[in-house]
Amino acid sequence: MRKKVLVTGAAGFIGMHTTLQLLGRGDQVVGVDNLNDYYDISLKEARLARLMQESSFGFYRADVADRAAMEQLFAEEKPDLVIHLAAQAGVRYSLTNPHAYIDTNIQGFLNILEGCRHIGVKHLVYASSSSVYGGNTKLPFCEDDNIDHPVSLYAATKKANELMAHTYSHLYRLPTTGLRFFTVYGPWGRPDMALFLFTKAILDGHAIDVFNQGNMVRDFTFIDDIVEGILRILDKPATPNPYFDASQPGAASSNAPYRILNIGNSHPTPLMDFITAIEDALGVKAIKNFLPMQAGDIPATSANTDALFEWVSFKPNTPVREGVLRFVNWYQSYLAKASAET
Repeated sequence: MRKKVLVTGAAGFIGMHTTLQLLGRGDQVVGVDNLNDYYDISLKEARLARLMQESSFGFYRADVADRAAMEQLFAEEKPDLVIHLAAQAGVRYSLTNPHAYIDTNIQGFLNILEGCRHIGVKHLVYASSSSVYGGNTKLPFCEDDNIDHPVSLYAATKKANELMAHTYSHLYRLPTTGLRFFTVYGPWGRPDMALFLFTKAILDGHAIDVFNQGNMVRDFTFIDDIVEGILRILDKPATPNPYFDASQPGAASSNAPYRILNIGNSHPTPLMDFITAIEDALGVKAIKNFLPMQAGDIPATSANTDALFEWVSFKPNTPVREGVLRFVNWYQSYLAKASAET
């Protein structure tokens, strides 16, 4: 049955891919994005131009932190389902621009929650982050782990989102599912992420910054796997956990219609192996600038995705070398097209 889905952050990396898949299966999508200049706006405009080719896609240029705009959007469009991906992203940026994270990630999320409850949205799926695991050292990370020790403001805002969502699930029986994404990469990816930065620098003949002397491990997750997870979860609204024990409460579910799920590849990759995959895809060796760990960063991530598989029978499985090659192929074609247009 055709549904109307509101996707916030539709001109973003995950937002564009998610929107295309929703349209491809026959849903109507209302996209919202403020097209801010956190990174090169031309990339966002190119993603949006791709979406605007679709007849079942409508777009609002607006900021989720704008209460009046969000109230009007929900009143006019009355979406059946909401995928909330708009956020101020990036761990390092939060060290120098903290107010942006409160405005977008806290105030903006409250506006989305309010819109959902007032029109009776059937399911709100929203982006959390593996960053919430903060200073935890027990791997792999599990949804029921304690996350009381964030090491960046970005992570703290994402934990706050999960708490806010639970409140609305409890008070208003709004089904909410928070997705803790693990290092998403792939075609149309963000220019501030390692894969884009490394690829550009290597092709330009510049050194790449390798933090913590290269002793980093990440659960790199390909964009197609992320989107598959999002859509499967969207179609299965959160329900109260019949086994929830309030005397020993787990963090990932509740007696309210509330869920938290990891989406990761479950195959943590050492950073140096990731760099080798990029070098092999490009056929060029990187010049490496080894540096200490950056503030707010964590040395390793790894996702336990048993709960995801139990809930929607899906596990991300794209090998890193395949995903990196697909990104590199996109990046080179994107550059070629941009060069031809100038």
